[in-house]
Amino acid sequence: MDLLPHRHLATLRLEVDYAGILGIGAVREGLRGVANIMSGRFEGERLQGRVVGGHDWFVRRADGTLAIDVRLTLETDDGAAALLFYQGRMIGSPETMASFRRGALLVPADYSLSVVARWECGDPRYAWLNDLICVGIGEQTPTGPMYRIFEIGRQGHGASCHAADPKPIIHDGP
Repeated sequence: MDLLPHRHLATLRLEVDYAGILGIGAVREGLRGVANIMSGRFEGERLQGRVVGGHDWFVRRADGTLAIDVRLTLETDDGAAALLFYQGRMIGSPETMASFRRGALLVPADYSLSVVARWECGDPRYAWLNDLICVGIGEQTPTGPMYRIFEIGRQGHGASCHAADPKPIIHDGP
């Protein structure tokens, strides 16, 4: 099997308080900092809403890679509260990552921003989020990152599949 079943879940746009980053300092993994995520929006076929707030507990490793650990509080347009957690990394050449640290807007081809995400939601209308495995690819924008988040796996297998979710997952081939 050489196909990865996937489906676009949502595009997430974040507004980050870069000026207010709190530097924690040197830790075992590298230089730790915390960025406040002030707001944002997520949009997808089955899921839309706003980012209430959150934080990115990041580490700039010795090789220049930025390891990210983000936790967001969300509210759907129809009033359901949810949590989104994701971890990942931003990697580029030493020159690219130095430019990023200076606040430059980078060319997307010069770096890779990838994440693994999971959701929590107690609202029965969105209980299907709790079983998803998601990955995302991101791009830098002037106000914060923008991610395209994809649900991974087959539908129709197991208790987490829902009749309200009838469209098939896309299979990209070679």
